[in-house]
Amino acid sequence: MHEPQIDLVVIGLGYVGLPLAQCAIEAGLSVVGVDRDERKVAGLNAGRSHVDDLSDSDVRALVVQGFRATTDSACISDAGAVVICVPTPLSSDGAPDLTAVRSATQAIVPHLRPGMLVVLESTTWPGTTDEVVRPMLEAGGLAAGVDFHLAYSPERIDPGNPTYGLGNTPKVVGGQTPACTGIAMGFYQRFVDTVVAVKGTREAEMAKLLENTYRHVNIALMNEMAIFCHELGVDLWESIAAAATKPFGFTAFYPGPGVGGHCIPIDPNYLSYKVRTLGYPFRFVELAQEINARMPAYVVQRAMTLLNDHGKALRGARIILLGVTYKPDIADDRESPSRPVARRLLEFGAEVSYADPHVTDWCVAGRSVPRVIDIETAVSDADLVILLQPHRAFDLQTLVAKSSLLFDTRGYAAADQAVRL
Repeated sequence: MHEPQIDLVVIGLGYVGLPLAQCAIEAGLSVVGVDRDERKVAGLNAGRSHVDDLSDSDVRALVVQGFRATTDSACISDAGAVVICVPTPLSSDGAPDLTAVRSATQAIVPHLRPGMLVVLESTTWPGTTDEVVRPMLEAGGLAAGVDFHLAYSPERIDPGNPTYGLGNTPKVVGGQTPACTGIAMGFYQRFVDTVVAVKGTREAEMAKLLENTYRHVNIALMNEMAIFCHELGVDLWESIAAAATKPFGFTAFYPGPGVGGHCIPIDPNYLSYKVRTLGYPFRFVELAQEINARMPAYVVQRAMTLLNDHGKALRGARIILLGVTYKPDIADDRESPSRPVARRLLEFGAEVSYADPHVTDWCVAGRSVPRVIDIETAVSDADLVILLQPHRAFDLQTLVAKSSLLFDTRGYAAADQAVRL
């Protein structure tokens, strides 16, 4: 049997693949990263990071420890394990787009050899590993669970989380066969503290969708409650805080201007798609999607009412958006609700600018939105400040105090300091 010269090849060097490579290298594994983006590959080999959780110095350290990135998948021939960490966006019709997964799998096929472990980490619908990845790999003549090992392990990267990273977050693993599960567990146990085995690949795939659908539905519940609690004159934020004092049976979720990022607005749709193939809708997910998607418009409606209550029109109003990324303290604005909020404000004729320490250039609907540098002066002069993301870099207490009118969509300010969602 061919002895592997590389412990791990990671296909896809984004927010999942790069931390995976880092964690494995720090545990003593030899790692090569494969990505189709030549600029990304060149940047990594030169010690430049493109993800929030790794700095340039982190990447330089990886290179010193032997990591290299390449666009050439031939290195897979020398690997003991190959992990696929490519994106799985939604297609224009709302179905999962597995183009990158198929491309990565096809890159493995010419180099697949007996004894190799192949793991899919990309989020997808239950059945993808068995129904899409396995047949492609077996087309070369080797059988999964007999000649090579195949498994699924959902990524659980939480960008910007200072407490939980890849190494100390439990890793779920489900193999094509029990033997595949055992081999995959042994691999991850080399650099992850806790590895949790499930019955098979479908259960592992479903676990990821369950985690994010749970959040999606509960956030939607809070968003809908925020709308009618405002009409009822109820301070929902205080009610949530009160309910959270119960030591059992309640988990606090919070309303906001919408959901964003690479998981919550997208992943539950994979599950909804799969359920629809059975002939009926997944009504919980579809209702949650509808509620969460309408929150940016609701934020703008509330902004219009606030200005009107202060004798001002939305058209021509100077509005500053504080924080435009999808979560605090990162630079990622994928699917951020700040974009539809800004677009709608611009359509109504508002003069919109933004302040965000992590985003230097920001375009909405093809228009460049001015960035505020002197934030304290700008909020003092603004007709309305809308807090969308409470980055730690903001001196929020000072900004709240200096704002003549602040709409807090995140519940940071006290009720007597700002108008809360």
